[in-house]
Amino acid sequence: MSSLAFPSAAPPPGRLAIGVIGTGRVGSVLGAALAGVQHRVVAVSGVSEASRNRAGTLLPQVPVVTPPEVCAAADLVLLTVPDDVLPDLVSGLAEVGAWRSGQIVAHTSGRFGVGVLAPATQLGVVPLALHPVMTFTGTSLDLDRLAGCVFGVTAPVAFVPIADALVLEVGGEPVHVLEEQRGLYHAALAHAANHLITLVTSSADLLRASGIEDPSRVLQPLLSASLDNALRSGDSALTGPVARGDAGTVARHIDAIGSVSMETRDAYIALARLTALRALESGLLDATQAEPLLDALAAGSEDS
Repeated sequence: MSSLAFPSAAPPPGRLAIGVIGTGRVGSVLGAALAGVQHRVVAVSGVSEASRNRAGTLLPQVPVVTPPEVCAAADLVLLTVPDDVLPDLVSGLAEVGAWRSGQIVAHTSGRFGVGVLAPATQLGVVPLALHPVMTFTGTSLDLDRLAGCVFGVTAPVAFVPIADALVLEVGGEPVHVLEEQRGLYHAALAHAANHLITLVTSSADLLRASGIEDPSRVLQPLLSASLDNALRSGDSALTGPVARGDAGTVARHIDAIGSVSMETRDAYIALARLTALRALESGLLDATQAEPLLDALAAGSEDS
């Protein structure tokens, strides 16, 4: 597995020897991005065949070795593994003496800050959390998409400049997240990105059930405008029957959606209730309008 020799050429001044543990969609692309700004990717580790193939495409001629061998070869080790794998990986490498003082260790998990790197930090590494806020295809297309990509950065104060410099080098934009806020930060991103997909696809299912053959054609202009308005104007961008306090229309929606999917109906009720409360708090709805609306939503829930 480790029979290939590590590249031996000296790096340009100020450049780092990079190792990547986990050549999935994120690791392979970030490794390639760092190579593109003249850092040297000297070793990678990947478990699945897909990861190895991805490394071969984006990081050609880079040896695929064991995680301890990656650590031994690199000045900067990128840990781009699933969240649930990360704690045991860090502690396991500490137990075998893989970390060394002065080495930079950065993970890309949104969930964790630098606390998860404690077993390595105790051995003198520079701990960084660099979470790219984008979805990755694991192809060269992602390299251009890194331009302007926000990275959620968490690091000890003394090492924030190192983290920021790495992000800026690959074209990203660092945004600093406190260690104790990483959980909320990541939940917010997952709530937006993941649930948006569920919302859109479930709406498309309802449109198909209503006889619309191409839901994307109908939804694309509406959703593009809604997303743009929401990001620009927040709650004040809200339109539709909930914002108008149109309880009768909302009750009809609940019945119609329930005839197709009870799960989607329940999601509609939950989101409509949250929307109503936000509209009430922001002044779009007054209490007189909100009361029958909330009653209709409660009645819909009781019919489950």
